[in-house]
Amino acid sequence: MSYQVLARKWRPQTFTEMVGQNHVLRALINAIDAKQLHHAYLFTGTRGVGKTTIARVLAKCLNCETGITSKPCGTCSACIDIRDGKFVDLIEVDAASRTKVEQTRDLLENVAYAPTRGRFKIYLIDEVHMLSTHSFNALLKTLEEPPEHVKFLLATTDPDRLPMTVLSRCLHFHLKNMPVATISTQLAHILTHEKITFEAPALDLISQAAEGSMRDALSILDQAIAYGAGTVNTIMVRELLGHINPEAVLRLLQALQQQQGDVLLVTLQELVTVGAEPQVILDELIQTFHKIAVMQLVPERLDVTLQTFAQHFSPQDVQLFYQIAVNGRRDLPWMANPRLGLEMILLRMLAFAPVLPAALTRVESKEVENKGGDNWAHIAPQLNLTGLAMALASHCVLKSMDEHQVQLALAPQHAPLLNHSSTQRLQEALSAYLTRKVSVKISLEETGIETPALQKAQQQQQAKQAAEHDIKTDPHVQAMMERLGASIVELDAKSTLS
Repeated sequence: MSYQVLARKWRPQTFTEMVGQNHVLRALINAIDAKQLHHAYLFTGTRGVGKTTIARVLAKCLNCETGITSKPCGTCSACIDIRDGKFVDLIEVDAASRTKVEQTRDLLENVAYAPTRGRFKIYLIDEVHMLSTHSFNALLKTLEEPPEHVKFLLATTDPDRLPMTVLSRCLHFHLKNMPVATISTQLAHILTHEKITFEAPALDLISQAAEGSMRDALSILDQAIAYGAGTVNTIMVRELLGHINPEAVLRLLQALQQQQGDVLLVTLQELVTVGAEPQVILDELIQTFHKIAVMQLVPERLDVTLQTFAQHFSPQDVQLFYQIAVNGRRDLPWMANPRLGLEMILLRMLAFAPVLPAALTRVESKEVENKGGDNWAHIAPQLNLTGLAMALASHCVLKSMDEHQVQLALAPQHAPLLNHSSTQRLQEALSAYLTRKVSVKISLEETGIETPALQKAQQQQQAKQAAEHDIKTDPHVQAMMERLGASIVELDAKSTLS
């Protein structure tokens, strides 16, 4: 017996055998059992989600010799002939090859005649959106007043191209893309029944590559079985799909973490040399940043290989890297040299990679000296605080930091800033920034170190003095003052508003 591809061998023959699309199956089963039959059904959805399969099973339900039922017997001559594509009263048409109005008229001219064998004469028109305008007009006349013995089952991947007059006369069912977990479970069931050894991660890769299409997943599975000489393992599936080694992604992340541009570029060159496509590399990075972000939000979903990166990068940094990667993925196809485009995307991530202060890389319980104030001046602006909590953080200095607690000092003249609400907000912001839960303790004492607020005020004053100096020494300004006898009037924010 010749080999039969899995997509045909495992095509469902009844509604109970179908996987997914429960919202469609439930409606059809209830309608059939209640004998509430419509004359025209429209099934829409992307490729390989089960449109024509549901239509053929529906044809069985309507013509099974045991009667109209949602559970056709599968053994009567009608069920067998429909399964084998030999049922004379099931007319299957590929609209893509029959777009002319004459062909549509020839097809519909026998609508008035009673079915030869079955209970209903069924027209299954696939890719119905490919019909011409005149063909739709011919079909519309039949849809308006169909004989009782005729049912129309229409399928299309592009319902927007159907005339509203046709849509309004059909019972419309939209089939959704299959979830990855649903596809993986079905593939595992098939391989177990076929007695083929497999690895679960390999099935996840196939399911993701299928992009919601069960038929595509089964086609890829056929290729994987052939490629693996009768087995389905993760390494070979990764090679078949053109995916890169996960260790290479970790090396890219490590180079990004340690800000090693040379290592980043060398690793990228190694990947390209072995045939990895730039789009695939970027897709892997996008998925990895997504996993890290999920780990930071839901620690229970731990991936040991990514744990270090989830602790090192702040959630804001991960979101930034993810956005750079996604925007770059969108622009990559338009670049003349995709490899150089990917290189630039990685360099952009490196340019925005955070430089963490010593207080965050060394978790020690000890007093910090003057450089501790500098560290806090770097940390405080990155906490995304507002209002009173921001003012509190700006007037504090860092005393010490260990794995569980951050101790800050606040000068007594700023005591009104200290309350439970602002302290709680500061604690939550620090925990998010450090990617670990810490408590914050603030003591009222003379700091002896410049606070972030004071440093900012000094920087603003220095910037103002530099601007004033530039204006006064500008030769054009000096010439104008000499020629017109003008003078420079210093204004501050208050005087400009008065």
